[in-house]
Amino acid sequence: MNVGFISLGCSKNLVVTEEVIGMFKMHNFNIVNTEKTADIIVINTCGFIESAKQEAIDCIFEMAEYKKRRCKYLIVIRLLSREV
Repeated sequence: MNVGFISLGCSKNLVVTEEVIGMFKMHNFNIVNTEKTADIIVINTCGFIESAKQEAIDCIFEMAEYKKRRCKYLIVIRLLSREV
């Protein structure tokens, strides 16, 4: 399955996203750079400030449109880096 990732927020969030990408790769998922070819879309989001919350909500609704096409799963995560 093809998996696409979106990382919202600061550079710490990007590190967490990269760790999650590694987990998917270990289980033989194919990582893609576009939502159009993704069977699974993973959004790693931040919610510390109000504008970040709104950005996340907007992104979730935008990516939900892909569920009408190829995307089978839309996953939203909010994980904290080990070095927060």
